[in-house]
Amino acid sequence: MKPHNDTNTLDSMDSSSKKSPLTFTDTDGDDKAGQDFLREIQENPENIKQLLEEFINISYRYEKDVKDAKALYEWLIETLPQAIWVYNHDGSFFYRNTRAIDISPILDSIQAKKPHYKHKAGNGVDSELEVEYDKRIFLVQTGSFQNRLLITATDITSQKRQARLASMGQISAHLAHEIRNPIGSISILASALHKSARESQIPLIDELQKSIFRVERIIKATLLFSKGISANKQPMRICELQDELQALVKSYSFSKHIDFIYTFADKIAYMDKDLMLIALQNFLFNAIDAIEESESEDGTILIQGDVVQGQVCFLIKDNGKPFDDPNILFEPFATTKLKGNGLGLALSSQIIHAHSGRIELNAKDKEFRIYLPKVGV
Repeated sequence: MKPHNDTNTLDSMDSSSKKSPLTFTDTDGDDKAGQDFLREIQENPENIKQLLEEFINISYRYEKDVKDAKALYEWLIETLPQAIWVYNHDGSFFYRNTRAIDISPILDSIQAKKPHYKHKAGNGVDSELEVEYDKRIFLVQTGSFQNRLLITATDITSQKRQARLASMGQISAHLAHEIRNPIGSISILASALHKSARESQIPLIDELQKSIFRVERIIKATLLFSKGISANKQPMRICELQDELQALVKSYSFSKHIDFIYTFADKIAYMDKDLMLIALQNFLFNAIDAIEESESEDGTILIQGDVVQGQVCFLIKDNGKPFDDPNILFEPFATTKLKGNGLGLALSSQIIHAHSGRIELNAKDKEFRIYLPKVGV
């Protein structure tokens, strides 16, 4: 039997069978190009140098595509709001993103609650739990993929807070409705008692009426906060607010000597007068309480209202006790004051926003600035 004359061997290659070298330009066809390359080597060995160069170019394109895909996946993972850890089956790290590195101590809390998390990779573990870390709440979820354990931690502090506020708001609104009628009756009786009381009893009744006023103010604030704020803006003189605020201060109970410095311009602005009175009185009463809680025997409160550079500007400043935590000043039901209920400044913030305004705080100088559009928006 004669040996088979294989025309694909280098020794039997006929020089007359030359073909033009391949040129690979389509990266989408790189798999086919690789097969064509092998066939071309067999058929045209004299072109091997050029073909090798093209093969190297193909490998470079493969490498670049892989690097680009890896960079894209890493970028996508970094943009996710979750912290992500991926463990190998032996418990070593396979991958973790920047958020995971930032809150890495949370793993100790996870391990304490679910010690099996790091030891069941590849067994299809699927579970979740809530973990508190650094005054925040995280939803931790686990799962497995390709014999690796995946752990994600999502910050749900805001969602939990909103749910808590909604629940507290409903309860507070219900209590306010239930208390409003009895308090109204007590207020009427106190007024009648004031008219017929002996002179020595008047100071006691005055204190009673101030306490009733405080309860009524809390009820009104609670109902307003639970229903939401809608401002009915009308043209009014800014100075009209001064007399109202001075009268409200007389109804507020405090023991220290406080100098109140009012400066309100006689200028026109568009505001909901009733709502702005509530907002400003909350800032004012907050300042009074800060002075009451300070170590000084007296204090000063500056409150101004004017039109500055086309905006209505209010300033409230006091020299009372410094803020314990400026970050929670406008959070509902969050308070560090002895007399606080946690709704005053939160409601004021809603009122200012209903006027398309903003609040600026200089915590160091105990100074609030409120800015509103001069005309209706």
